[in-house]
Amino acid sequence: MSVKENIQKRSSSPLWHRALERYREELNQNDDYQSVTEISSLEDLLSYTKTIEKSLPRDRKALSSLQRLGPTLKFVDDFSAVIAVCFGADSKLTAFVWGSIRLMLALASSAGDTLKDVLDMLEELSLTLPRFRVYETTLEMDRGLEAALVDVYTEVICFYARCIHFFRLHPHVFLRRDAWKDFSDDFARTLRRIRRLSATVESEADFTRMKRDRGKYDEVLGLMEQLKETRIKDAETSRHFHVPTTLSPRFWGREDGLNAIEIALSPEQKSHQLRTFALHGMGGVGKTQIALQYANRHRQLYRNIFWVTADNVINMGQSFREIAKLLGLSQTEQEMQDTNGCMVKVKNWLTEASDSWLLIFDNADNLEVLRHAWPTNGEGSVLLTTRDASAVHSPASKGFHVQPFNDTDGSEVLLKLVGLDSASTSNRDKAVAITKSLGGLPLALTQIGGFIVQRKLPLQNFLPLYERNASKIDARKAGINDYEHTLSTVWEMSMSKLEGDAHNLFNILPYFQPDGIDEMLLIQGSSSVDDPVYGFLHDEMDLGDAEEVLIRTGLVDKSAEDAVLSIHRLIQAAILRNQSPDIQKKSFDIVVGILSWAFPDTWSEDVGHQFQSWANCETCLPHVNHLVTQRERHKISLSRPQRYSELLLRCSWYLYERECYDIAKPMIEAALETFEDKSTLSYASAVDLSGLLELDMNNPEKALISFEKAFEIRKRLLGSTDGMVASSLNNIALAYTEMGVLDKAFATHEEAIEIRLRTSSDRIGNSYSNMSSLLLRMNKPDEAEEMLKRCPSLKDFTDETFIRTGNPRFSGDMVLLSRIRTQQGRLDEALCLASKALAFRQRLLGNRLKTCDSLYDVASLMHMHGNTASAIELLRQLVDIAASVPEGKGQHARAYFKLSVLQNERGRHDESCTYKEIAEQLRAELKPEIEGALFIDEEFMKLCVWMLW
Repeated sequence: MSVKENIQKRSSSPLWHRALERYREELNQNDDYQSVTEISSLEDLLSYTKTIEKSLPRDRKALSSLQRLGPTLKFVDDFSAVIAVCFGADSKLTAFVWGSIRLMLALASSAGDTLKDVLDMLEELSLTLPRFRVYETTLEMDRGLEAALVDVYTEVICFYARCIHFFRLHPHVFLRRDAWKDFSDDFARTLRRIRRLSATVESEADFTRMKRDRGKYDEVLGLMEQLKETRIKDAETSRHFHVPTTLSPRFWGREDGLNAIEIALSPEQKSHQLRTFALHGMGGVGKTQIALQYANRHRQLYRNIFWVTADNVINMGQSFREIAKLLGLSQTEQEMQDTNGCMVKVKNWLTEASDSWLLIFDNADNLEVLRHAWPTNGEGSVLLTTRDASAVHSPASKGFHVQPFNDTDGSEVLLKLVGLDSASTSNRDKAVAITKSLGGLPLALTQIGGFIVQRKLPLQNFLPLYERNASKIDARKAGINDYEHTLSTVWEMSMSKLEGDAHNLFNILPYFQPDGIDEMLLIQGSSSVDDPVYGFLHDEMDLGDAEEVLIRTGLVDKSAEDAVLSIHRLIQAAILRNQSPDIQKKSFDIVVGILSWAFPDTWSEDVGHQFQSWANCETCLPHVNHLVTQRERHKISLSRPQRYSELLLRCSWYLYERECYDIAKPMIEAALETFEDKSTLSYASAVDLSGLLELDMNNPEKALISFEKAFEIRKRLLGSTDGMVASSLNNIALAYTEMGVLDKAFATHEEAIEIRLRTSSDRIGNSYSNMSSLLLRMNKPDEAEEMLKRCPSLKDFTDETFIRTGNPRFSGDMVLLSRIRTQQGRLDEALCLASKALAFRQRLLGNRLKTCDSLYDVASLMHMHGNTASAIELLRQLVDIAASVPEGKGQHARAYFKLSVLQNERGRHDESCTYKEIAEQLRAELKPEIEGALFIDEEFMKLCVWMLW
């Protein structure tokens, strides 16, 4: 291709037009944009400098720098020549370079020191530009070289534009001094980017020249092209950009916040610790969109970018599960269900990663919850968005307060959103009035802008519409502290047109977690709904018809892949505000019935772990969490308190079985407060569960009170020989065992066994296991083994018997047998059993309290076998896991005690003393009443439950 043809082809390239558009945006001065084209060459520029020499102050350094401007800009001239010859007869491209420099010098010349700094910047920048040995007629352009040149050209002229804009904003010397550091930092970042891009240009230029002479470089070119493709493929496969939230195409401004993040988090800063930053401010102020913009603008700087939805424990756990799956850290279904395990794995991966990474926590308003997920080390960057201003001190180290738009910026945003001319005084006045009425809240401006565009509503008509709905908007406007408080006027028109099944479906949608309402949940769960109005939910065709109306009107969305409905939270809020108290009560009760389907009944009969139902429970758990939140937020009255309490009870039992004690405890407390009839079996079951939670958290005295209360209710309702009464006796005996009142525990277990034998209960094995545990506690291992052998489910009595059951309850029996073998001195068998129990618990339950317990057992047995190094490694794993488990402080303290003992045995006294201090501090926090107790195994064993089932 000839040079002439090359020019004709390239002069109209949209890449260059986009570069000039970016220049115009950075300049932010239309008059300056016109004036920069007046100088089109280096010679013109040098002639101009002679006119400003006379105006310089008597500063020889500045004058000397100005006089060597010509040699300084030689490389800029070379670069401009390539641009001019290869990309246009259009002289504008080089004129913007020289004209911008002229304007920069004119503005900087008011003070010699400022001028010298600018000249130094120009010199340093010119030295970073790409070098070409031959250009003009010999350099043939291709797409790769053109793109690389455009990138360098854009960085250069945009920096010039920012420099001009800086001097316009700071016309006086004393004003510049305070702001100059920020501008210098901007130059340093620009310089780094140009160096990187210049290397790419030179590489592309060499590649282009070699392609021109294929005969000479044919083999080398083939190899380079193959390597290039491999690099691209490798980069594509190894990079992760896990940002599930949608980037707004209507983003505007916020450069102050973005610059603050870039300064704090840029991976180009070589640091040996986490770079952390918090965006804080009121809800709806645009924190999320700023974080998204930063992630997208700088995605090439990071090898990996991960997004964590941190508004609650459940959503945050889901995000970590997704990241763990993406990184290949969790592959099986069981591993994916282990939220704490996924979190620990991801945090370890971040600590060890050698490439740059960015982790974003979005909507992290509960900083206490966030601390469990916060990376402990690594050389990456962490960004969080939160309403809590204290986040800038901890866990972040720096931060930025995001404020609503002022009237000027807000009106500019609104006019851009609706596509109207901002130069019109009439438009500006109307937009300012709307902005004021919305308080400049970005989310509100965005949504109202969409409303105006969709309905082609004249600006002057919006405020009267807003004023007519003031009574409904006032509640939102009082706080403007959450997304749901911005769209109450927007969706009323669409909602008022709904009727029939669509209307009834729409009424219950606010009570489901909005992002994942599975059709099958509605169909299956509706079988327990006794209201004929909602019979359509059980018919897939009728349900589909109702959904179609909502989808068509834009009120809900549906995934075609997995038949899952989603509804915006703001629309959910709008529905709730429009529902009468009676409709709220009825709709809420319908959803309670639907969600109850997934969780088994735990009070009608004596049953064990319901692990077969865990998959359904997992599906419904986010919806129960959302339901509870909605009731608290909107103060919804209950039509059937008993039914709602029983749902909380069902869900709490599931959470207890999954060892999510920190979530189960407040939920069961809420259930106990809500029960109207406190003489029922379901209430007794709730009381019983509260005792089990206390027992597992090593509060046996509190547990005993609950167990005895549940026992009295059951005995009064069922008589003294029912299986549920035996279950209560069994739990009472467990509490006595943990309290060390072993004679009472023995007598109570015997009573429970007698009832279960008399009623031929299939739960007799549970009593035998617990009695076996008590006998072992009484230092009778042989009798304990004989008792354990009586369990019908353990008839063959091998370690494989336990595993085949698949029941997490039997992992406790495996631990029990291991401890029996330990007391019998059969350490090899004990270690084998303890190891299998650990693997079983980790696989099924994840890194929870029982896994910590098993880790300690295996570590202790490894120590007994003389494998101290392996024992220490296991204890360190235990320390990491226990730190992430809210109720794991006892396990934490015991592990540090053991580490101190083992390191002391190895002669590592400094480490031993460090571990001892931590162990004693943790013990004092747990049991301040025993401060100063002996540093012995027996005292630290008291901090943990004797037997976790």
